[in-house]
Amino acid sequence: MKVAIGSDHAGYSLKEHVRQQLKKINCEYKDFGVYSEDRADYPDIAFSVSKAVGSGEFSYGILICGTGIGMSIAANKYKGIRAALCSEPYSARYAREHNGANILTMGARVIGPGLASNIVEQFLNTSFAGGRHSNRIKKIADLESIAQNINTV
Repeated sequence: MKVAIGSDHAGYSLKEHVRQQLKKINCEYKDFGVYSEDRADYPDIAFSVSKAVGSGEFSYGILICGTGIGMSIAANKYKGIRAALCSEPYSARYAREHNGANILTMGARVIGPGLASNIVEQFLNTSFAGGRHSNRIKKIADLESIAQNINTV
């Protein structure tokens, strides 16, 4: 499993905590920035991580900003991405199991490091259930294609 991780300035500190967690569990990852608390625009980081996950180079992504909302919105604009904003482990589990989420977003101003660790653990250790959920994922992909075709007309 390879994980792409990134944050804006508001999420930098929590991203560093999560990065250390990934190191401890020997999870291969790449940090797409930011590398300090200097102001940064979250759509830039969301695009880099989404591109890496969407291309199949990375299995999952983790994006962190102040609330997690901006990262989630931006990441979900990329074709094939199912980014889920999670503030507790239960949602992280079902985002993976039922929705096949491939990017986890979190808000550094909403949750602390301990809770974030639990959320990341649940997200990375839960498999997609498939079955009836696969049909729903296909419907989402179909909607994505329809929307893309409408936008090009």
